[in-house]
Amino acid sequence: MGNLSDYQKQVDDAVQPFAKPYWDPLSQLASMLEELGEISRIVNHMHGDKPKKPGDVHSALEDELADLLFSIICLANSEGIDLDEPMQRTINKLNTRDKDRFERKPGQSVDK
Repeated sequence: MGNLSDYQKQVDDAVQPFAKPYWDPLSQLASMLEELGEISRIVNHMHGDKPKKPGDVHSALEDELADLLFSIICLANSEGIDLDEPMQRTINKLNTRDKDRFERKPGQSVDK
């Protein structure tokens, strides 16, 4: 299983040849919101009350999710943040603070 830091390095290596490898943080945030909007549109068409218009074509959900992750990684890189440890902390919250918060499947133990 790869670490987020592996993807962060791969993204950084890919953007470093550009004169401005990373946009300003507010531009990066706008980019993330654009990607999230594309994800929202797809999910709404798939599961929501708003059907696609005839002839309306959009990217696959997995591609838009990857685009959002790319944008998040760019912001983390530009801010000097290694995402591995914070991501592990977030997962640990699910296994500690929130371990009794959500209903479990039958036979699934709360203890890990």
